[in-house]
Amino acid sequence: MYLSTSRLTIIIFLLNYVCAGRVLWRIKERVRQARYQKAKQHLLGHALRGHPLKSHAKNGVIYQELDHFDSNRKDKFPQRFFVNEKYWEEPNGPVFLFIGGEAAISEVDVLAGHHVDMAEEHGALIVALEHRFYGESMNPGGLDTEDLADLSSQQALADLVTFHHYISERYHLSDKNTWISFGGSYGGSLSAWLRGKFPHLVYGAVASSAPVEAKLDFSTYNKVVGLSLMDESVGGSAKCVGDVWEAFAAVEAALMGGNETQVGKDFSCCDTPSSLDDQIELLSSLGDLIATTVELNDIEGGMSIEELCTLMTNQSEQYEEETEAYDRLVNLMDIYRDVEDLPCLLSSHEDILDELRNTTKSMDGSSERQWYYQMCTEFGFFQTCEDAYCPFSRMLTLRSATELCTEVFDIPQDRLPGHVAFTNLYYGGKDPENGRVLYVNGEIDPWHELSVTSNGTWKNRGRAIFIKGASHCADMQEEDKSDSASLREAREGIESHVAMWLKTAAWERMMA
Repeated sequence: MYLSTSRLTIIIFLLNYVCAGRVLWRIKERVRQARYQKAKQHLLGHALRGHPLKSHAKNGVIYQELDHFDSNRKDKFPQRFFVNEKYWEEPNGPVFLFIGGEAAISEVDVLAGHHVDMAEEHGALIVALEHRFYGESMNPGGLDTEDLADLSSQQALADLVTFHHYISERYHLSDKNTWISFGGSYGGSLSAWLRGKFPHLVYGAVASSAPVEAKLDFSTYNKVVGLSLMDESVGGSAKCVGDVWEAFAAVEAALMGGNETQVGKDFSCCDTPSSLDDQIELLSSLGDLIATTVELNDIEGGMSIEELCTLMTNQSEQYEEETEAYDRLVNLMDIYRDVEDLPCLLSSHEDILDELRNTTKSMDGSSERQWYYQMCTEFGFFQTCEDAYCPFSRMLTLRSATELCTEVFDIPQDRLPGHVAFTNLYYGGKDPENGRVLYVNGEIDPWHELSVTSNGTWKNRGRAIFIKGASHCADMQEEDKSDSASLREAREGIESHVAMWLKTAAWERMMA
């Protein structure tokens, strides 16, 4: 099987550029961008059939308090939202709230997706709110570290409470309008947390690929990556993960053996990765390319686990003779550079620091600095490679990952465990005491390790749907003929829960 340039185009687009390490903590923004393209094609199909939808998306701005918890502060920021009234059966139809996460939202969030399909069925008003300090909902003061002090999940939930009141007044809503929240990834966590903290506002919540447990050392991310590369049902094999491990061991041995100049030439690095920090950045970027494929396995048009393993196990038609695993990894990087038209690969730790210290760059929609700040102050999520399950380099340590918190935001490393512990105490981690929350996760998605994947107890009445062979937020996309049977079944389960919640809410109102 030949891994064509055209098949890699979307995956390259998701990464934006492969020259920077730490790609994985920015990947959800890239995933959303790629899925926007698919959703827009879906909308174009509607328009060609005489059903234009774009005009039904209205955007607006609500001015929110920068600090909801300090009454002495009066400064505000503009927060963007979108509304789709097309399907709403007013005045008593339900409200479907789409919660933005660590990326910009767009009109697509109220025009396409599984929640929109359900809104059409139930006559719901669809609203979407962008997360503070992402996209166009920026702090007027900028993104200096002192200004990022107002960036937190707690403030984001307070934004949602205010937005709920704003929409209720604007559309003259009452207790007859049942609210259901939806979100994916971090937005999925917010959906679950909103239901837990403010159950009187949101009757039910769908949390897709939601990492509700904060974790400082998220080593199990790469454990799932390794297991997925071995999974024959999605195109993996024991030889695949073995060859990946062999390739990284060879790169690490060459670097540690003083051959960094040759490694730099092989991977077309812009500068020789001479320092230990630069070598870690190079290895991080190489690992991110593999891990990204696993997380995005069933994204249409992207590289699959099967295609990656075909290349890494020397089965690709482009190989006329046996090659070393090291050379196959070089070839993989060459393909990415060719598609992206990159003359060379950056592997400089200082360049990474410059990116994260840039307080103006994110004004154009990027979110690296903001998300890393939340990782350092709330969630951790540092994807390390220090245990035996990781197929990459053992040089990717927790210490090397968390050093950036100090170097960029002046947050001491010894404070990070306390930040993560507080988040789990505040929200409940993977054992939250909330009801009517549906947690949806994919088997191939490494983020399921930090989500709820089994049905709850009498204390936690949440329910879980686990989708065999599915990747990150796969259930949130509109239905497609190429969907697997397990994905179709999962969507049916989501639809059943939402329908049940709406019926139960109506019954409770009638009995009140």
